Amino acid sequence: MPSEKQRCAWASGDPLYEKYHDTEWGKPLKDDDQLFEFLILECFQAGLSWITILRKRENFRNAFSGFDARKIAKYTQKDIDRLMQDAGIVRNKRKISAAISNAKAFLKVQKEFGSFSDFLWGFVDDKPIVNKWKDMSQIPAKTELAEVISKEMKKCGFRFVGPTIIYAHMQATGMVNDHVVGCFRWMECVE
Repeated sequence: MPSEKQRCAWASGDPLYEKYHDTEWGKPLKDDDQLFEFLILECFQAGLSWITILRKRENFRNAFSGFDARKIAKYTQKDIDRLMQDAGIVRNKRKISAAISNAKAFLKVQKEFGSFSDFLWGFVDDKPIVNKWKDMSQIPAKTELAEVISKEMKKCGFRFVGPTIIYAHMQATGMVNDHVVGCFRWMECVE
């Protein structure tokens, strides 16, 4: 009988977590639309578990115009009211308003830097930071670099982008490889 794949401890036991871990988390991502999607989801995750957001991901996609920043940037009070009634997402007015502000800031950054990806990946010289954690307890919730990126993003008009959220975004989008070295995805993400 084949042995079970070794995964990061947080990802084992739930099929949705396993699929996300095995196919997305930590994979270097440079597509602006996907980076924006993760930013929206990470902002809504603040104070909640990531599995809650993953379970609602398709609802978020439907509620937020397929994560199209151009459309979200034009949202009005009517859209905020609609979203506050949508039981399929996290109904938090501050986070909904932040998503709209973040769409506007995202478009501004795209215009200024050529792409959101160029802006973000510029902080790591366009190369993922490869950590060699042996145990999940070694992985920080935030880093000095996440604090720097957070401050720069706030200057650009982004909201709900504290260093913990930014570090989670860096992990999810592969700017940093925080798979533990015993995880089968660690080497895949390095390569």
